[in-house]
Amino acid sequence: VLGLLVWALIANTTYHLHAAYGWVLFVSIFFWIVTVLLLVIYLLQLQLKFYVIPWPLVLMIFNATATVLYITAFVTCAAAVQPTSWRQWDYNRRAAASFFACLAMIAYGASTFFSFRAWKGLGSNAATSQVTDHA
Repeated sequence: VLGLLVWALIANTTYHLHAAYGWVLFVSIFFWIVTVLLLVIYLLQLQLKFYVIPWPLVLMIFNATATVLYITAFVTCAAAVQPTSWRQWDYNRRAAASFFACLAMIAYGASTFFSFRAWKGLGSNAATSQVTDHA
């Protein structure tokens, strides 16, 4: 949802006059599409059919890449906002897009942390932590 807000707000301005917003649009649209595809894969449980693919590692790499690229998109978007713009509505939309890009960056960063824990197997539950072999 956050990525959708970023690219919808940017696309609703005169972004073609500023080359920096092309990068922001690319990052937000690309990761929004891939995130939706991964959501569909998990909702349909297709990852169980492709058991050869190390899904925790794939998700960790995807989330880490999204975090790094959203950092660049956030900085680019925030730096390109001009408060003295002659079009006030463009300023408001671009500032809101910067805010939502920051939130998306934080969300992907949190997903990276949890994906790393899942990949390393640090997220064990109470049942597996109670099993001991005393024999």
